[in-house]
Amino acid sequence: MAKNTLLDIKRNLDAHIGQKITLRANGGRRKTIERTGVLEETYPSVFIVKLDEEQETFKRVSYSYADILTESVEVMVFDPGSETSSYNMET
Repeated sequence: MAKNTLLDIKRNLDAHIGQKITLRANGGRRKTIERTGVLEETYPSVFIVKLDEEQETFKRVSYSYADILTESVEVMVFDPGSETSSYNMET
């Protein structure tokens, strides 16, 4: 059952490739890291986000679909016509 859920998460992300997203990740020790970027590509086990260059020191980050499933990472997709997030990637 978990494999189907991971596949569903991948399919949901596939529909948003090229769109601006916000990631909220658990940074450990009660820290939350929030990053904004563009969903660049999805692979069978991970997805790649190209980060906004003025905000971050890294150019790209990758997370697994299991990170979304275990709620270690939250993904919010921005509306194409506005600057507000309208879709929260939930399991």
